[in-house]
Amino acid sequence: MSKGKVTGIGGIFFKCKDPQSLKQWHEDNLGMTTDQYGALFESRNADNVEQKNYLQWSPFKEDTTYFEPSQNEFMINYRVDDLVALKAKLEANGVEILDKIEEYEYGKFLHIKGPENQKIELWEPVDDVFTKSHEGKTNK
Repeated sequence: MSKGKVTGIGGIFFKCKDPQSLKQWHEDNLGMTTDQYGALFESRNADNVEQKNYLQWSPFKEDTTYFEPSQNEFMINYRVDDLVALKAKLEANGVEILDKIEEYEYGKFLHIKGPENQKIELWEPVDDVFTKSHEGKTNK
């Protein structure tokens, strides 16, 4: 299997007027479990059903600068299997890289600019961290 590619959706981030109220509405009316970041959805890896994967749903204040340089109201986070290899491929293809790879206990991140000036977040996840820290607190 080739490395350095998208394997799924890692998150959906969007702007809204009042993130806290929006999270509370989703919790009260749709039964979503929310936290300070939004809601974490748990699923199973299609190639290894024993492995849990996660998708983050996150409302941001409408004046956030996190999506810049994009002016879009949303940003997609893609799960990737090898961020270093994908970055090299993107650079070779002339894709604009917006920052450097940052590494946290829950994975590596990189932001790129898409063909319509949208900011795209790439994430090489460490799902075990979420499994340990969010057991019983996810949406299934």
